[in-house]
Amino acid sequence: MRLRPDQLDSHLSKTLLPAYLITGDELLLCQEAADQIRSACRQAGILERDVLEVDRHFDWSQLLDAGQSLSLFGDRKLIELRLGGGKMDQKSSAALQDYLAHADGSNILLVSCGRLDKRSMNAKWVKALEEHGAVLQIWPVERRQLGQWIGQRLNAAGLNADREAAELLADRVEGNLLAADQEIQKLKVLMGERAIDAETVAAAVTSSARYDVFKLIDTALSGNTPQTLRILQSLMAEGSEQIAMLGAVSAELRKLYNCAEQLANGHGIDRVLDGARVWDKKKALYKQALKRLKRRQLAELLQLAARSDSALKGQSDDDGDQLMQQLVTRLSGADLLPA
Repeated sequence: MRLRPDQLDSHLSKTLLPAYLITGDELLLCQEAADQIRSACRQAGILERDVLEVDRHFDWSQLLDAGQSLSLFGDRKLIELRLGGGKMDQKSSAALQDYLAHADGSNILLVSCGRLDKRSMNAKWVKALEEHGAVLQIWPVERRQLGQWIGQRLNAAGLNADREAAELLADRVEGNLLAADQEIQKLKVLMGERAIDAETVAAAVTSSARYDVFKLIDTALSGNTPQTLRILQSLMAEGSEQIAMLGAVSAELRKLYNCAEQLANGHGIDRVLDGARVWDKKKALYKQALKRLKRRQLAELLQLAARSDSALKGQSDDDGDQLMQQLVTRLSGADLLPA
């Protein structure tokens, strides 16, 4: 079946299907949809979780093994299969279809990946997930809808904000929902229950002198390596959540990779950027980045991001801080540390 994101909460309150696919480039909305499914699993008594990160060396027998191995805490578990920016070939598609064909519904499979194009949405593995479970496509919030979306998030956070305040914040974040959520949480701390108008938002935004992850990404895209490293070091010194930072950088890399793939197929840059829903103010940065980073280099950066994720989660002996520095410096066009 197909589900819209706004149908997920109602759906999960009634049933829990054997499999779910979340596809899209809006990191915040994808994370929140996955969190809803995780929460529903916990409420159903499914406490164990296996996380499988797919890269070019991934052994697909791990998926079958995860489905057959017994849970330590009960009869059921959640298996998360994270495809990232990788594409499914015939072998991986067959392995996933084989898993679904033999699944008895005891375990829940949660598959996540970047935005799939129309052709990919008709692939056999997607159709199998649709047959055995549910498929959720996460679409970006359009600019004309962003003010309303932010207004709803402000209200949900318990903030009393007028329409002008929401629209000003929409202009500030330029379509970046993670940035919008960050600003809303900051306003909640600063303002409490006081009313928020446009002047309040402007003052709060202006008074924020510290760097944030979105400034880090834009600076890296511009090719300014020294400034990129300064911002990263400032964020790390502040104790910013590195896994969340990595998630934002990885989402940008996936979008860049998809753009590079379209360019390699002969499409014009303006058409590619419009198709990827890159905001007008950010198109110049994307053009700079795509001029120096080709598809192969971006694929390598996505692999480096996966290594960074494992290191930051303590799943490898690599130095997560060093890998993060290497990731952003290579995104900016340099290679200062050994990978």
